[in-house]
Amino acid sequence: MKTQTQLVNNIIGQLNGVKTMMEQDKDCFDTLTQLKAAKSALNSLTMKFLQENFIKCINKCSTKESKEETCKKFFGEILK
Repeated sequence: MKTQTQLVNNIIGQLNGVKTMMEQDKDCFDTLTQLKAAKSALNSLTMKFLQENFIKCINKCSTKESKEETCKKFFGEILK
């Protein structure tokens, strides 16, 4: 399984490829396919980040009220 850093590097590579395709005026459908692949990879990275960091982020708060507020803030960001 790839690490978060590896996934970020893959996404950067995909986006650099898309940039090149746009600069070279490549086929629109091929470019769109690559954009969709990058979006999917970013969604996968987001889920992996959430799975690996949710508890750590919440536990940084020491009181119950703080944790509740942190959870609300965290989920608010997810749902945007």
